[in-house]
Amino acid sequence: MFPDLNTGFTYEDCKATADWLLAQTDVRPLVGIVCGSGLGGLADMLKDQVAFNYKDIPNFPQSTVHGHAGRLVFGTLKGRDCVCMQGRFHLYEGYPIQKITLPMRIFKLLGVETVMLTNAAGGLNQDFKVGDIMIIKDHLNIPGFAGNHPLVGPNDERFGVRFPCMSDAYDRELQQLAMDVGHELGFTDFLREGVYCMLGGPSFETIAECRMLSKLGADAVGMSTAHEVVVARHCGMRVFALSLITNLAVMDYDSEEKANHEEVSGG
Repeated sequence: MFPDLNTGFTYEDCKATADWLLAQTDVRPLVGIVCGSGLGGLADMLKDQVAFNYKDIPNFPQSTVHGHAGRLVFGTLKGRDCVCMQGRFHLYEGYPIQKITLPMRIFKLLGVETVMLTNAAGGLNQDFKVGDIMIIKDHLNIPGFAGNHPLVGPNDERFGVRFPCMSDAYDRELQQLAMDVGHELGFTDFLREGVYCMLGGPSFETIAECRMLSKLGADAVGMSTAHEVVVARHCGMRVFALSLITNLAVMDYDSEEKANHEEVSGG
């Protein structure tokens, strides 16, 4: 269960990767962005881009999911220095969870102070519609319940404390700012807030599982984000996250609807 400390997870490994990246670009990002499935176009909006393929970055995992570009893009967005992940990593790809969340630690060592995460998710809340955007206010980390947790193993105090608090995982000021901006832009009809539930995947949920998760208080379900949030908060970064509701979870045994990857694209 504990990671092999010689496989790129240590503070020194992360520092070496961050130093390598900083030597390749003059951008000094304060904001780190993770683009979920189908949302990688945000990285294309960065100005003065310097991009790296994941396969070329020391110690970095590689995305194996169709629809995830697999690039780390540095640049400016509205005058702010940013770094953007075009494509993320998932438990179902077979990586240890410490490797999946390694980019969050590298973000911290690059100087990032605020992390913004996006994902594609299935709507469990019966009031949601396809195309809604959900501001994540909290999460259920189901793999973490069973010990598949990114902070399992020896703790390095240079990253954070052994037992980090998660009651404030999602920054409330940023949530309110997003809600205010959404209202100003006239997005009220499709802007929601709710609880995101992470499952390991890669199979989509059964009807019974969807019903259970709904009863537990989840508004949307996907296969990412929660473990990244845990590590980002462990490192002391502020976190803001959004889910794009790409499909509605099937709750009725008489339904003919089925979730599929083309619709959801992996989370």
